Amino acid sequence: MSQSTTRMLTRVKAVYLFIRDNGPVTTSQIAEEFCITDRTVQRDLHLLAFNGLVNSPNRGSWIITNKKVKIS
Repeated sequence: MSQSTTRMLTRVKAVYLFIRDNGPVTTSQIAEEFCITDRTVQRDLHLLAFNGLVNSPNRGSWIITNKKVKIS
């Protein structure tokens, strides 16, 4: 796996854990926490949502789903 892929997966995992521990959170809160752009946050959230791990019941506010996840 390339270094950039590993870095992205590590960040996505950290975003998931941040939402789990602090949710509901906004895109801006995530961007500020990780010092990344709103667009990068959107890409990460899209990946998490595609895999059924997060959703946005109120537009712009993110929470984790009940899907079981094994975090290593």
